[in-house]
Formats: sequence, structure tokens, C-alpha cells
Amino acid sequence: MNLSIYNTQSRDLQSVNITGRPIHIYCCGPTVYRDAHVGNLRTFLLSDLITRTLKLFGNEVVLIQNITDVGHMSEDFNEQDKMISQAKLEKIDPFEIARKYEEKFHIDLARLNIEPASKYPRASETIAGMLESISKLIENGSAYVSESGSVYFAAQSFSGYGAISGNRLDSLKPGHRYEYSGDGEKRFHADWALWKSAGNRTEMVWDSPWGRGFPGWHIECTAMSLDLLNEQIDIHVGGIDLRFPHHENERAQSNSIIGRESVDLWVHGEHLLFEGRKMSKSAENVVLVQDLIAEGLDPLSLRLALMENRYRSQMDLTWESLRAANSTINRWRTAMSDWGDSDAKLIDHEIEQALAQDLDTPRALLRMRAVEKNRELSNQEKRKIFNYADQVFALDLNRGVKVKELSPEQSSLLDQRAKARANKNWAESDRLRDLLVKDGIVINDGQNGQSWSWN
Repeated sequence: MNLSIYNTQSRDLQSVNITGRPIHIYCCGPTVYRDAHVGNLRTFLLSDLITRTLKLFGNEVVLIQNITDVGHMSEDFNEQDKMISQAKLEKIDPFEIARKYEEKFHIDLARLNIEPASKYPRASETIAGMLESISKLIENGSAYVSESGSVYFAAQSFSGYGAISGNRLDSLKPGHRYEYSGDGEKRFHADWALWKSAGNRTEMVWDSPWGRGFPGWHIECTAMSLDLLNEQIDIHVGGIDLRFPHHENERAQSNSIIGRESVDLWVHGEHLLFEGRKMSKSAENVVLVQDLIAEGLDPLSLRLALMENRYRSQMDLTWESLRAANSTINRWRTAMSDWGDSDAKLIDHEIEQALAQDLDTPRALLRMRAVEKNRELSNQEKRKIFNYADQVFALDLNRGVKVKELSPEQSSLLDQRAKARANKNWAESDRLRDLLVKDGIVINDGQNGQSWSWN
């Protein structure tokens, strides 16, 4: 079984069929100056789903995910460096900021059962590789050095620019999301910085053949991916916001260095909204994994909620959907305990086909629900199928459910609600139900009266 996945560059499904060596995957990692929010983590879950599915189908995988700890993450060098800005805010060294949030990033990955990458190269530790890549681009005429010691990629030297995003150089206007256009050093408005002269900057700068400075954003990924994946990236993963200019510029650089296509398949995950809005500090709706934990939710409820949608579809995540996912995980873990304790697995071809066709996780999850309710399957068969699926879903379905006791106050509310229903006091019954829901208690009213379960 081969995985077919949508290639942003060719705009069609492309089969991943590599034999004789591991499949090489590069995923653009975080800029570690703040916590990764759930929207960021959707991209990293995408690379995990690709990796797990390829392994399920019998492939070996080498996954490289970079850590951007060289200050800037914006294409606008006029802005204050994000890393240095956060360091001033927290009154510690910029590299302490980087290590602090890098550690928190790995903690969040573990909470979501995202398998560790083969390597996590730090930009700050691969400066030598970036300088070598920049030198090659200067030597072959793809880049030039300015009077100040900054180095720019000559965008017009790469004829294939725009193949990923559709943004062609001849139609781009000056100032259209391009880096540092105010110094007058660039020969063409769409050129971008490979190396920026330090100027008055004293932190996070390095020596180079062109003077002291710091690397451009895009050259980091070019240097790391070509070096660590032997100049052959089978799958390159990132969020849709990186398609332009980051991936477009990265492709131009990498292809110009090696003289051919460096990436076979570009995969992009779509944007994530929360409660109908883009997450931002100004909107005060940035949600972290820690926020889920504070709400009493298993972090894997985020993993399941994200998989309920196609990775190429914009998604609106809500607290309601997270609570529903949490309930589903608890129900499935309870069912798995009831079905036995075998670790055996049974290939389910419907789940296999759903994953193989562009990671159709919603269809695969529908199949899981059908298996759960299927009276023609034995409990042993159900458990084996769930074991098989959980190699990709990674919801820890064998973990079991922790038994949580009611507090005296919660028991009293349940008794009061039962009496209110018996007296047909529906308004009081609803009020008490709402109080119990806030405590994570789900009420079910049936012919035999009320029953409850933990959310």
C-alpha cells in the first residue's frame, strides 16, 4: 500500500513510492520565542500523520524538523527581532529564550503523541552550512553582495519562481510581502536577503566572509534540508502560510544550489480558526495545550479533534468539539478495556484505504465508529482493529480510563436534579444540569431515569 498525498506544486495527488532507502521528510519547525499554540501544532501533527502512515505501510522514514532560534521569523527585517524582543520582555538572554521555548515545544509534542523527529537541527548551530550555501549561490551567479556586506538572492536568476504559490515575479508589485525593501541595496524589488549585515545589531550575530551579520529566514531551511537529507527531500511539510514567500524562496535557493528539483512533493496544512476567529494575542483567543489540561481535557482530545477534519481544509476548532473528542476517547478506552487485553492487530482495509488516499482521517474515524457499533464483529476483532488504527491515530486507546469520584457537592446536585425531574420542575432540572456540565459531568436522561458520566 502506498500513500497518495496532495502536492501543492503539481496540484494533484502524488503517490509516495520510494524503495531501497528511507523516505526523506523535512518539516518546517517552530521559531522558539513563544509557546506553540494549537494552530501551530496542527502542522506538526500533519508531519506525524504522514510519518506514522508511511511506517504503517512498511516504510522507513527520516524526518528532519528545524528549530529556528536565530531571532527573526518575519520577512520584514525592519521589525524588531522577535527573539531579542521577547528576551528584553523576560529580561534574560535571547538564547535562554530559545532553549526555554524549545523545551516547552518538545513537551507539547509529547503530550500529543507526536513522534520525535530523527533530528532537530538548530539554526544557530548550522551557521557554517548556511555560509557555505550562500557562497555557492554567489559563485553560480544566483546571489550578489551589497556594499554593506548583505547578500541577496537574485530572484530573476531563477526562471521557475512561482510554481508552488502561483505568484510570478512579473506580476508581483514592489513591497508585496518582501524582505527589507527600504535600504536601496537590492537590484530588484523581489530579491531577498540571504545574509544581512549586522549594522548596529550586537546580539545574535556571526562572522562571515562578507562581514558580521545574521542569516536570512529562508536560507536556514535550504542549508539544513540539503545537508541532512543528502540533497533529496521526498516530502516537504509546512503550514499553508509558509507557501509564499518562504517555500517559494527556499525552492529557488535549493534548486539553484544543486541544479535540479530538491523537493519531490510539497505538502501544506490549512489554517486553523478557534471559535470562528483567527488566533491572535489581540483577539485574546490563543489556545495552548496547557489550556486544555487546565480545562480537565486530555491533550489527545486535540489530536482527535484535528483528525476529524481533512488537513487541507480550513478548520474551526471549538471548546465544544474538544470536549466531544475527550468524551469519545474516554468511551473508546472504556470499550477497549471491556474487549480484553490483547495487543494483536488486524488490518482493516477501509481504514487503510482512507489513510492511503490523502490522509482521509475523517473517513477512517467514521470506520472506527462503525466498528465500535458492529454487532457482527466479536469484541476480540474490534480490539484488534482499534489496535491497528491506533498506530496512526495514537490516542493511547489501551491506556484505560481513570476512575474519578464525585464530590459530596456533585452527588447532592445529582440528587436534587433527580427530584426536580420527578416533580416535573424542568427549569430547575436544566439549571442543575448546567452546573454539573461545568464540572465535566455529562447527564443522560432515559426511561430508567438519569444517568451520568465524566466528560
